[in-house]
Amino acid sequence: MSDTTPIKPRKKRLSSTERRADFISKAIEFFAEEGFESSTRDLARHLGVTQPLLYRYFPSKGDLIKEVYQTVYLNRWRDDWDILLCDRSRPLSDRLQEFYEAYTDAIFNREWMRIFLFSGLKGVEINRWYVGLVKERILTRILVEYQHENGLDDDTPPSDEELEFAWVMHGGIFYYGIRKHIYESPVLEDKSRMIADALNVFLNGVGDIKKN
Repeated sequence: MSDTTPIKPRKKRLSSTERRADFISKAIEFFAEEGFESSTRDLARHLGVTQPLLYRYFPSKGDLIKEVYQTVYLNRWRDDWDILLCDRSRPLSDRLQEFYEAYTDAIFNREWMRIFLFSGLKGVEINRWYVGLVKERILTRILVEYQHENGLDDDTPPSDEELEFAWVMHGGIFYYGIRKHIYESPVLEDKSRMIADALNVFLNGVGDIKKN
């Protein structure tokens, strides 16, 4: 070897915590592209490690999926959204506009949406977990806040019809992101206007459901 031969820098040895985080990050990429049907052997190959090493950090594929859910979904939920949705010093329409603009900024990306769709198609629990979160932390809260703002009984739980109507509004906003980031179809580029229109239809229509 000549004196001018470049010396390759030694690869940094990751700590256990760093390696675990690296595995989760690469697993997110893998699931977003390949779905959830692949074996742990395929996943280990993608991670560049042996299957036994992967099992040292995640005893089962289900354990790794839970970590993916925590990272992709729960960690993107901001605590200030809970405060915002319940801030009765502001009109509900203003709160919802601000919330959905921030919320869609957090979820409107290819990785988030592909994992959500793959998990729903293959019966992986990520989808069901997140649907439960949306129902409890977003839709039920919105309906309770609507009742309060309109002088209705706050203690009356939202009806099935009201929740379904809220799902229609939320799903319409969500599907805008699917069309843009998954189907890559033309959409109204003014996202704020799209959100405002969806909220306007919802807030004007939910009262009619309550009357029936």
